[in-house]
Amino acid sequence: MNRKAKVQSIKIIISLLLVLIALIIRFDIEIIRRILYVIAYIIVGYDIVLKAVRNIFKGKLFDENFLMTVATIGAFWIGEFPEAVAVMLFYQIGELFQSYAVDKSRKSVASLMDVRPDYANVFRKDYIERVDPDEVNIGEIIMVKPGEKIPLDGIVVEGESMINTQALTGESVPRKVRINTDVLSGCINNDGILKIKVTKKFQESTVSKILDLVENASSRKTKSENFISKFSKVYTPIVVIVAVLLAIIPPLIIKNAMFYDWLYRALSFLVVSCPCALVISIPLSFFGGIGAASKIGVLIKGSNYLEALAETEIVACDKTGTLTEGVFKVQKIDSIGYSDNNLLKYASYAENFSNHPISLSLKQSYGKTINNSLVTKTQEISGKGIFAKVDGKEVLVGNERLMNDYKIKFKKSEEIGTIVYVAINGKFAGTILISDKIKDDSYKAINLLRDSNIKKIIMLTGDHKSISASVAKKLNLDECYAELLPTDKVNLVEKLMIQKSKNGKLIFVGDGINDAPVLALADIGIAMGGLGSEAAIEAADVVIMTDELSKISNSIRISKKTMRIVKQNIVFAITVKIGVLILSAFGLASMWMAVFADVGVSILAILNALKIIKVK
Repeated sequence: MNRKAKVQSIKIIISLLLVLIALIIRFDIEIIRRILYVIAYIIVGYDIVLKAVRNIFKGKLFDENFLMTVATIGAFWIGEFPEAVAVMLFYQIGELFQSYAVDKSRKSVASLMDVRPDYANVFRKDYIERVDPDEVNIGEIIMVKPGEKIPLDGIVVEGESMINTQALTGESVPRKVRINTDVLSGCINNDGILKIKVTKKFQESTVSKILDLVENASSRKTKSENFISKFSKVYTPIVVIVAVLLAIIPPLIIKNAMFYDWLYRALSFLVVSCPCALVISIPLSFFGGIGAASKIGVLIKGSNYLEALAETEIVACDKTGTLTEGVFKVQKIDSIGYSDNNLLKYASYAENFSNHPISLSLKQSYGKTINNSLVTKTQEISGKGIFAKVDGKEVLVGNERLMNDYKIKFKKSEEIGTIVYVAINGKFAGTILISDKIKDDSYKAINLLRDSNIKKIIMLTGDHKSISASVAKKLNLDECYAELLPTDKVNLVEKLMIQKSKNGKLIFVGDGINDAPVLALADIGIAMGGLGSEAAIEAADVVIMTDELSKISNSIRISKKTMRIVKQNIVFAITVKIGVLILSAFGLASMWMAVFADVGVSILAILNALKIIKVK
């Protein structure tokens, strides 16, 4: 329990004791009892009254603080001292319960906030200096001891260890790192001492971006939250006017009507009219949903995207790194005029500055240190390949379209797999066959999406038609579009958007820099965060930190559960309030019943909202 909640609890206990003393002990002078009620009211309600007064000066007249203040002061005026204190007392109990509920729902997200490192041990001159991570520059060497958090993104230059990535990915199995392994900030070093060369400033690091996502996740309001905000702005002034009319008009037009009775009804009407259950429980429900998703390693950038996930109809996926492992291996080399080793050498040198899975597989297969000074020029040609100048030779490495663009006469390969065509000094030099593997999780993911009643699952890829068709067939996808440039993907997604229903949503899942435009265009863009590029993660609305496609169906399930609870709370709160408002108007509901309709309904709605956190 935080300090604010403790202070609030103490105030409630003291106020409750004073009320019990006033109710149980018989005082000869009634004024003593009333003084006890007033003291109890001041202890538990002065902050509410103060807020109401401040909001009046700010132009925020009709809120729950105003309604509580008017209702309780009115109750004092007509001599209903116990009811006046009870209204404020139970309202504060409801607020305390809300505080507890919010703290509980935050815990599922709070584990992510723990990834923020407090310091970095950086090598400077002849000693190690402990500094704030913000003060470390790119290229500096930091040391991470066992049990410490990795403060910045970098690459291991010395040491070997197991690191805990649970805070970032939700995975409990430690990952082994050694020299030349990329490591992310926010992970915990389990055993060995690591020396890491920093590759990003703290502001651009993984941990910094995740913290920003979490802190701003609830800033984007959903349609449901916007409805409640608009509803409250219209609803509250209306019930205040009705309450005033209820207190004044009946005594004037009804014979023998008592002003006291109608004022009591009006005050009860005000108490029950507070839209607390809706204002509190709806945002709490969405926050709980975002928290539940974060527990399984899925970061949702706003509650509006959580709401949209429940309406998903079409899922479009990239292939490499999304449906497949993105771990390519060189299977075959067919060289012309060069040795196989030399062909692989030129291709590896040309691809040296690229982090594309195909580039990594070429360099891994080459297996020798690359002399960067021999590469004097590189140009990435989007969706086609790379042009580079290697040791004075012009080297082209890419697909058939690249060869055609440079008018290279080449022999088309009929092999099934990813074919890398290589040309040196304007002449075709051969092909390199690289194969990828479908992720085991992809089979599970597609089946789960089918179970979630997704209407259509599609693959969009820049890869060869034969490879793409093979993958699509194995995964039983509805449609497959291959050999696409980034602009082609955008055009296709625009056409697919027309196929969904009015309220239906289209998800695009990708991980490469070429996917960024489509991720931004789709109703919901989902990036595979573990292997994904920064551009993809930046453009996406949802980030899957574990690189498991099956987490999409889990997220959709959390979204649907959240929306069910939101709708339940809206219907329940409005139904109870309307019922008790009518009873109050006819004098059939006491202020005690009004308190239940306000605080009681709020507590029940909050309890219902907390169920979301348990969803997996």
